Amino acid sequence: MGNCHTVGPNEALVVSGGCCGSDQKTYVVGGWAWAWWLISDIQRITLEIMTLQPKCEDVETAEGVAITVTGVAQVKVMTERELLGYACEQFLGKTVVEIKSVILQTLEGHLRAILGTLTVEQIYQDRDKFASLVREVAAPDVGRMGIEILSFTIKDVYDKVEYLSSLGKTQTAAVQRDADIGVAEAERDAGIREAECKKEMMDVKFVADTKMADSKRELEMQKASFNQEVNTKKAEAQLAFELQAAKEQQKIRLEEIEIEVVQRKKQITIEEKEIDRTEKELIATVKRPAEAEAYKMEQLAEGHKMKKVLTAQAEAEKIRRIGEAEATSIEAVGKAEAEKMRLKAEAYQQYGDAAKTALVLEALPKIAGKVAAPLSKTNEIVILSGEGSRVTGEVNRLLAELPVSVNALTGVDLTKIPLLQKITGPQCQAAI
Repeated sequence: MGNCHTVGPNEALVVSGGCCGSDQKTYVVGGWAWAWWLISDIQRITLEIMTLQPKCEDVETAEGVAITVTGVAQVKVMTERELLGYACEQFLGKTVVEIKSVILQTLEGHLRAILGTLTVEQIYQDRDKFASLVREVAAPDVGRMGIEILSFTIKDVYDKVEYLSSLGKTQTAAVQRDADIGVAEAERDAGIREAECKKEMMDVKFVADTKMADSKRELEMQKASFNQEVNTKKAEAQLAFELQAAKEQQKIRLEEIEIEVVQRKKQITIEEKEIDRTEKELIATVKRPAEAEAYKMEQLAEGHKMKKVLTAQAEAEKIRRIGEAEATSIEAVGKAEAEKMRLKAEAYQQYGDAAKTALVLEALPKIAGKVAAPLSKTNEIVILSGEGSRVTGEVNRLLAELPVSVNALTGVDLTKIPLLQKITGPQCQAAI
């Protein structure tokens, strides 16, 4: 059986021995490790920083001056496995005080050796270089022990024969001398610089005065130029104002003329509208009534005319229809008579022309009586025509159509009868 051992980051745990009798060591930093009872050996070594104060008293320098030097060193055990092994070999099982004592003796030994190779001035004036030299010389030795020198500084350097004090006085006197010389030179330089500054000031003042005078002269010239420009601009502005005023006055006059023209145009328009109104009033009060009266009279005359025309047309239509009715009656009678005559003609077919003429002449009075019978009832015949020869033409047409009607009714051609040829011939018609 065994136990688990833990360790913080400021310590290293060393486990030696194992279950098989091995002598191998295990190093653990900031972790844990397993150890067997009665077999494994557990040891710890510190990794914290250790502060040392090496001191060398009455150590002679290269010039034989005995001085005492104290310093401050910060060291610690290195954690790399190999170097940690070196430290464990040297210090495992020792206390921190014992580890510090070993390292302190090593550092003091190297410090004495280095002091013997340097002068007091080198040690006193350049302590950083001296401390760096000690750290470089001692680092390999302490490194072989697994120790790292983190820092090394010289804390104090002093002696018992007042060498450093004398050295300080000499240095102080030299510094005082240099200071007095510096003050004198500074005062001299200050005087020279003051004179130079005064001269420069006077030069600058002269230049400034000259520039001021030039500036004042230029200012006066600029003022004069500006005044001239201002006066010129004022004159130009006055002329421009007067010119603009004249232009504006002209524009106003043009506007007034345009207004007068517009007023006159409007007056003319009003007068024209008044004339139109008067004319329309006259038309409405005089012309229109006269035209209405004339139109009335015209319409009345046209009405009377149309009345007569329509009356005449009605009477003519009446007569025409009565005539058509009577003509139809006569036609029927004629056809009967014609049939009778045809039968007679067949009976008298053997008669000669004289007998035929006698029969025709015997029938004509009856036909004329029948044709004239409707006319006996007519009081007035109106012929709608403006021509004077129209009546004659109608009569001629009736006479010309009479033989055709007789031929249609009786079958007798009157144009072949000599007597009737004389009656219906062109000469007789012309006489009519």
